[in-house]
Amino acid sequence: MVLSEPAPLRDLLRVPVGERIDLTAYDAAATPGGPAGKAAGRAATAALAPRLAGLQERLYASSTAGDRRRVLLVLQGMDTSGKGGTVKHVIGLFNPSGCRIHAFKAPTPEERNHPFLWRITRALPGPGEIGIFDRSHYEDVLIARVRELVPRRMLGRRYGQINRFEKSLAEDGVTVVKVFLHLSYEEQRDRLLERLDNPEKHWKFNPGDIEERALWPAYREAYEIALERCATDEAPWYLVPADRKWYRNWAISKLLLEHLEALDPAYPPGDFDMEECRARLLAT
Repeated sequence: MVLSEPAPLRDLLRVPVGERIDLTAYDAAATPGGPAGKAAGRAATAALAPRLAGLQERLYASSTAGDRRRVLLVLQGMDTSGKGGTVKHVIGLFNPSGCRIHAFKAPTPEERNHPFLWRITRALPGPGEIGIFDRSHYEDVLIARVRELVPRRMLGRRYGQINRFEKSLAEDGVTVVKVFLHLSYEEQRDRLLERLDNPEKHWKFNPGDIEERALWPAYREAYEIALERCATDEAPWYLVPADRKWYRNWAISKLLLEHLEALDPAYPPGDFDMEECRARLLAT
């Protein structure tokens, strides 16, 4: 009997384009396509490291010959969903010199004087690089919606602006991998309690997180709208169940691997006379 190949993870986790999204229908503790348990998941993630590093090197090497392609990983999710953990455990598999990581906080006075995509454009990865956004331009349709920071009419226009912006990135050689870390309400409480009960994690706890947690239904709705309106063929959304940290790390590593393999970057050929250079070196 011939066994069929497993479906690519990006097919399993991809948010449907043009369909209504109900996040309550997705199990935040699920492990679609994943290894059988935490130990196997950690081992599988570690096993991906050499392939990821090799593809990253090829991507960077190809940029030295004019290849403009690069990868942008966008991480979004509720507080404690693991954006920082992903940066630590997944991006740590790459060579840091080829990565550009940016954590977006509240806009500075200078940033507020510009259109909302201005600061995003300034943080984009260059050719051959892997960029990682811990939060992103989606904050401008998430917290901006929940907290009513801009008029609703302006907010409605931003979804279209985001889609046009991401399409322009794709046309310029940017592979945009947008990941929504889907955390359950119960798991968030446990993670906040863990921070509160552990003195070594007090620096990560903010009393304001409790106030934000009270707005969970509003944030869920804001995410559903963003996933619905901004899931496109050029820049799809991937929903990664995030209650199990080991699965989150494996899934995002696997997603990045699949996208890099699809790019299939190649080492550029040398633009020099190899034999002549060899002879010169042997003569020294």
